[in-house]
Amino acid sequence: MRILAIVRQVLDAEESVYVDDRAVDLTGRKLVLDTMDEYGVEEALRMRERGAEAEIVVVGIGPARIEEALRSALAMGADRAIHVETGEEVDPVALSAVVAAIARKEEAQMIFCGGQQADWDSQALGAAVAERLDWPALTWTRKLELKATTLAGERDAEDGVESFVVDLPAVVTTQQNLNEPRYPTLPNVMKAKRKEIRRETLESYGVACKLRSHGVEAQGRQRLRQVIDGRDAAAAASQLMAMLREKAGVIA
Repeated sequence: MRILAIVRQVLDAEESVYVDDRAVDLTGRKLVLDTMDEYGVEEALRMRERGAEAEIVVVGIGPARIEEALRSALAMGADRAIHVETGEEVDPVALSAVVAAIARKEEAQMIFCGGQQADWDSQALGAAVAERLDWPALTWTRKLELKATTLAGERDAEDGVESFVVDLPAVVTTQQNLNEPRYPTLPNVMKAKRKEIRRETLESYGVACKLRSHGVEAQGRQRLRQVIDGRDAAAAASQLMAMLREKAGVIA
């Protein structure tokens, strides 16, 4: 069995976002493997540790710097990586065409990707890949069990938790309730430097990038700096409600 794990490189959650000349400036910022994607890599590794005969291939699509994220996934235990290098901004739907083409070429039986990408704030990638491949999409999974070519588990739904059983191949999107990703050990970090990263170009897939960014604007927040006198609880509550309704506009 071959499992693909899609990975993204995003700004570390502890970093501040800076905008320079209407574009996000990543100079000197710490970039990391998207946590949502880490859950997918970790779950693939756990499936193999529970007895599945699987080759785990991580796939990254983006600029040269994304190799750091691929190396992080290889240090976790993935077998090899594919880097489709491009400096263009590729939207999730266009990206899904590349992922689907790689899945066909690699004859993959399962694809993991994060339920929501931190840089896009989008949930579209997994569903778009499944649609292109005509595979079932198992979204927001919280429990998985692989038996031969059958995948069973649970997923978060609008009104609770759903159980499912599906025959592979399938696309699986992940979330934090699924597992706790491991930290790469120093020996595995050293081994990752010798693992294969196959480099390809976006042009070889004939994908048209329709997303064009015309500018980025950081949302500013202005504090009103108004203090409510709390000695009269009823009056304070009334004043707070009025401020939330009339000035903040967060309640009707």
